[in-house]
Amino acid sequence: MKRIGLFLLLLLFVIATGAIAVPANKTLSFDKAKMGAVEFSGKIHKEAGFKCKDCHNAEMFSKMKQGTVEIKMKKIYAGEQCGKCHNGTVAFAAKKSCKRCHVKK
Repeated sequence: MKRIGLFLLLLLFVIATGAIAVPANKTLSFDKAKMGAVEFSGKIHKEAGFKCKDCHNAEMFSKMKQGTVEIKMKKIYAGEQCGKCHNGTVAFAAKKSCKRCHVKK
């Protein structure tokens, strides 16, 4: 009986955290950037072969809720946060491709 309860608790956790993450068919908009809103596409990142845990970990983005981490270009340029991949090697360099993320409306 104890194992069933533990299994159900684990299943509930997996379902709840999966609902918070950005699925492949969803886009998040970060509209507080001075250079224009940044659209994060779950589809583009999934198609590139990334999984949620690749970014949502203690080193990069520990929580899966929008607004829980302050994203700063200074950190990105230093190879932190989005800059961990957007460095010109893994993905396009953030420093040279501002308009690929920032869109003024």
